[in-house]
Amino acid sequence: MSKGRITIQDIANRAEVSKSTVSRVLNSPLIVQADKRERVMATMAELGYEPNQVARSLAGGRSMTIGIVTQNIGTPFYDSVVQGVMQGLNGTGFSPIVGDAMLKQNLFLDAARTLMGRNVDGLILIAGDIPSEKIEELGEQKPTLVVAREMPDWNGVNIATNNFQIGANATQTLIDHGHREIVHISGPADHIDAIGRLAGFQHAMQQAGIEVTNDHIIHGDFHAESAADAIETLVQRGVPYTAIFAANDLMAFGARLALHRRQASVPDQVSLIGVDDQPESEWMIPPLTTIRQPGKEMGQAAATAIIAMINGGQPDLPTLGGDVVLRESVQQRTAT
Repeated sequence: MSKGRITIQDIANRAEVSKSTVSRVLNSPLIVQADKRERVMATMAELGYEPNQVARSLAGGRSMTIGIVTQNIGTPFYDSVVQGVMQGLNGTGFSPIVGDAMLKQNLFLDAARTLMGRNVDGLILIAGDIPSEKIEELGEQKPTLVVAREMPDWNGVNIATNNFQIGANATQTLIDHGHREIVHISGPADHIDAIGRLAGFQHAMQQAGIEVTNDHIIHGDFHAESAADAIETLVQRGVPYTAIFAANDLMAFGARLALHRRQASVPDQVSLIGVDDQPESEWMIPPLTTIRQPGKEMGQAAATAIIAMINGGQPDLPTLGGDVVLRESVQQRTAT
């Protein structure tokens, strides 16, 4: 069978699926059952079929589209980065095509490859946890950059804040307000953002001469429910604390609710700080002290950078900080 004459029907016959299934794998792979999707993808690789071969042959022109893969649609911070990309593309002639990984590594890579098959001119990866070598492979096909994720083992274009510094700044804010009994509700133990923020927490505590044990660290999953569970774990452990550093605002919201249900007053009894500065943070009761992550600015910078890369230029990457936004959830601790 000649590669140049391979059809969708050929793939369907070889993979023992319907022609419509092959079409869905090519156009909307995330809605196809995993086993069928993998079978079709394997068959295409076996036959040497390239879904975008026709598009690539059409005049060699640009599609004027930018692929965006986000770690999770519905997570406020990642959504703000997507919004920033869209704002940055506005008026440039480039249109965004967005894929959602739904917090799953295999879907993240699938979505990226699907967008490549759509012949996008460049690819923006928002966070995610796919290995750097896979990102390198994508970058060999089209200009690719990573935003909102630190990539110390990758030499490509990377726009992110320093999570170690974020963790240190959040913890130091509590220390500066007189707190020494501080617990940290971290993100997943294998998530690079969570690892950096935890290291920053430990460093700030060590610099202040405050001992940190495993009882002072509880791993959540960046969602509110996990932080509410963490409060119950702290109660069970009998750990004394006057302040909580939650690794993101969503977990700070969950911790605040759990404290309320236990009739623990914020900030009179427990001070609380988060990370991200989500729009809802200033409307929490009390308004949440947090470390601002400039999501929209990251997205806008990513849009500018990817266009520069497409045009063969070197992107001018900004330095993005994580400023403390001091509100009413952190209170000065009086010496007893």
